[in-house]
Amino acid sequence: MFFLAILLFSYSQMSQQIQKTTANGKEMVSNPKLVLVQGTLNVVMKQNVTLSCLSEPGSPPVRYTLFKHNQQVSASNRSDWSPALFTLTISSASDVGEYKCKAEYNNSSGGKYSNSLNFTLLEPISKPVLSSPTSQAKKGQNVTLSCFSENGSLPITYLFFKGTQNISPQKTMQKREAAVIFLFINSHSDFGTYKCKANNSFPNNTKYSNSFNFTVAEERSHFQPLIISLGLILLLLIIGLALAIPFFLIPLYNAKKFKSTRPSIGLTSTLNAEESEDEVIYSEIGKFLSPPAVRQVSSGTGRGHLLTLLAEALFKPLRILIWHHLRAMQPKLQLVK
Repeated sequence: MFFLAILLFSYSQMSQQIQKTTANGKEMVSNPKLVLVQGTLNVVMKQNVTLSCLSEPGSPPVRYTLFKHNQQVSASNRSDWSPALFTLTISSASDVGEYKCKAEYNNSSGGKYSNSLNFTLLEPISKPVLSSPTSQAKKGQNVTLSCFSENGSLPITYLFFKGTQNISPQKTMQKREAAVIFLFINSHSDFGTYKCKANNSFPNNTKYSNSFNFTVAEERSHFQPLIISLGLILLLLIIGLALAIPFFLIPLYNAKKFKSTRPSIGLTSTLNAEESEDEVIYSEIGKFLSPPAVRQVSSGTGRGHLLTLLAEALFKPLRILIWHHLRAMQPKLQLVK
C-alpha cells in the first residue's frame, strides 16, 4: 500500500509538470502581476503613471499587452526575465478607469490576464457658497448655514468659521450635497461674519467661501396691529359718512327746510305751495343724484366718458328709488300737515 501511494503521488506531480509544458518544451506563462511603480491611483490632469507587468514563472520571450476596458493600449516584447513597463499620461477623463495586462508567447493562442488597477481622476473643487434661508435673526432664534461646492472630486470636506475660529467639527460629504450646521442666536456676539472652507484629495486645493452676516431683525411693536385695525375702522367710517351725506342727510335737510318755510294762507294755496315744494325737492334731489360734477371734470376725455357712464349707471337706479319713495310718502305728509 505504501508503494502504491508513492506511485500515485509521482503520477500527480508528472501530470502537473506536463500541463505546464508546451509542445516545444517551453513552460506555460502564469497569470502576470500588474503593479503601479510610479504615481498614484488617484490622478490629476497631465500626471504620468508607470505600470509594470510580469509573468513568472515563464520562458522568454514573452509578449505583454496592456488593456483598458478590453481595448488594447500598448504592447511590449520581453526577451529576458525583466517586466514590461508601460508609461501613461492622464490627459483627459477618458484616460482613467480599469487597466489589465496580458502575458502570452508569440504565435500562440490563449494567454493569461493579470489583476486590474483602477485609476480615479481628481478634480479641483470650486469656490464654495455659504448661504442661509434667512439673513435676519433675533435673540433666541435657531438658524442654519449651508456650505456647498458645485464642482470637485468626492468626497469633499467642509469646515465652518466665525471670524477666524471654527464653530463645528469638519463634515465630509460622500455625495454631491451641501454641508449644513445649526446655530442658536444667544447674544449679540453671535451676529458677525461667517465663512466656510472646502477641500478634497486634490493636492493644495483648499477654497474659502463668501462671507455671510446675520443682521438683527426689527421687533414689531405689539400695538402695531391694533393701530392698523383702528385705522381701517376709521377709514370705513369716513367712507360711510361720505356716502350718507349725499344720499340721506342732504335730501332730509332740504325736506325739513321747505317744510319750515311753508305758508299757511288757505287750503288751496297750501296745496299749491306743497306741490311747488315737492317739485323743488324732487328737482334738488334729481340734480344731486345726477353726476354733473363727473361730467364737468371728465368731459372731453375717453376716461372721463367712461366715468360718466359708470356714474350714471350707479346713480340712476338710486335716484329713481328715492323719487318713487318720496312720491309714495307725499299723501302721508299731507295728512300729517
